Amino acid sequence: MPHSEERIRIAIAGGGIGGLCLAVGLMDKTNLDVHIYEGVPRYTDIGAGLALHKNAITAMDLIHPAIKKTYFAKALTMAEEEDEEMVTQVVLVSGPNTGEVVAELGKAKGRRTVARADLLDGLLALLPKDRVTFGKKLDSIKEDDASGKVTLTFKDGTTAEADCLLGADGVHSGTRKHLLGADHPAVPPKNSDGWRVHSRQLPMELAMKTIDSKWRRTVPILCGKEGHVNMMPLHMGKTLSIICVTRTGIASDGSVAPFEKERFADYREDAKAAVELVAEDPHITWELQQHDPAPYYNRRSIAMMGDAAHACMPFVGQGAAQAIEDAAVLTALFRRVDSVSQIEKALTAYDQVRRPRAQAVVTMGRDFGRLYDFALPGVEDDPVKMKQFMGKGAAFTNNADLEKQNQDAVDAFEALL
Repeated sequence: MPHSEERIRIAIAGGGIGGLCLAVGLMDKTNLDVHIYEGVPRYTDIGAGLALHKNAITAMDLIHPAIKKTYFAKALTMAEEEDEEMVTQVVLVSGPNTGEVVAELGKAKGRRTVARADLLDGLLALLPKDRVTFGKKLDSIKEDDASGKVTLTFKDGTTAEADCLLGADGVHSGTRKHLLGADHPAVPPKNSDGWRVHSRQLPMELAMKTIDSKWRRTVPILCGKEGHVNMMPLHMGKTLSIICVTRTGIASDGSVAPFEKERFADYREDAKAAVELVAEDPHITWELQQHDPAPYYNRRSIAMMGDAAHACMPFVGQGAAQAIEDAAVLTALFRRVDSVSQIEKALTAYDQVRRPRAQAVVTMGRDFGRLYDFALPGVEDDPVKMKQFMGKGAAFTNNADLEKQNQDAVDAFEALL
């Protein structure tokens, strides 16, 4: 008599990049009933866009080849040819070493830039429509100790039941709060350095009137002591995204400091041109936040992933990449889960393998931001030390053996069976 696999219901709270990638990876396993509950009513074009590094592109392939194909279809290539290797250049534009390139990050063939909303729409199209429900913001979680079932209650008063909850519900995660406890110091995100972003997206034709044309197809990080400037082409090259990052933060009275272009007065001309465009319309602004390390990512049949588990500063370009790595490991594990009784063991293996690497990236992201502003202790504005520090960090993120990471998780899971 043929073996009959047990039907397992998996709820994914959050339909961001990590949650969607995971659902795509699991949708072909017939014994898994996977459903995404996304809090927003629809995707909107927010954020500064993405230029995914080599590790993210590798992780996409490990999950499902359709994910990388979608990314390539939705994104603008940073190279003239598919086989040309492209990088993000980190350039000093202030001080005595102005003009020096201190790092080349994310080197990969076929590297591209993409608007977050465009990528989300592409990933969503890979899933059956009945697998995703919008407007379902998580309000509370209840676990039944007897049955092991998890009940999700949403802000609109509706509920859903599952055998397993995977929380991909962002930096203000309800899953994280439930797992760690509301009063745990690692639950709320923090911004100890006072990081603030001012952003503007404008038509490429308008931007090119004042911006150097070399920034049409590449992603520079222009660094100085008062903050740094990042530019990225989006929407197949039709739009230029510009962000200016400073450590102005939020005042004690809750007010947001105004954008001060004068802070960049001694920067190189191409950086000042970008700053001027943001200063003309600086109303799009947000605070940057990260999580302190969580002592664990899972408990029983619940786990957190992506920003819910390890929200990090964007300075090393690894937020989405680490969520995709999470999805790759979870996909490898759940392809081997045949019964509800194996869920906890799979999630324990996920935590064992992913938490050390993901939390190292969180620390790295904070330190890269300080380095960009000449504020990393022991490095400051020394280009030699900058190159050494960023070279080591880039190798850690970009050159990781992700097939081995998946296999390590599978081995850990099988050892627990």
